[in-house]
Amino acid sequence: MKPGIHPDYHPVVFKDAATGTAFLTRSTATSDKTIEWTDGNTYPLLLVDVTADSHPFWTGAQRVMDTAGRVEKFHRRYGRRGDR
Repeated sequence: MKPGIHPDYHPVVFKDAATGTAFLTRSTATSDKTIEWTDGNTYPLLLVDVTADSHPFWTGAQRVMDTAGRVEKFHRRYGRRGDR
């Protein structure tokens, strides 16, 4: 890599705002907030809304859309169009 053109890549802690789960990784993101990690070091803390720990797809809480029922509701409300 060319020196001087890339942002600082350093360890940071991401914390899920919904579940409180935190994980240490590396990123170019920065923050004024810090947290002391289990290894005794202090790292920048980034609060995020959704992680794999709270996302409906990964937790199995994803809703299945009833598309057939929605189509029938549309036809009841607006009627069916005839063949052209």
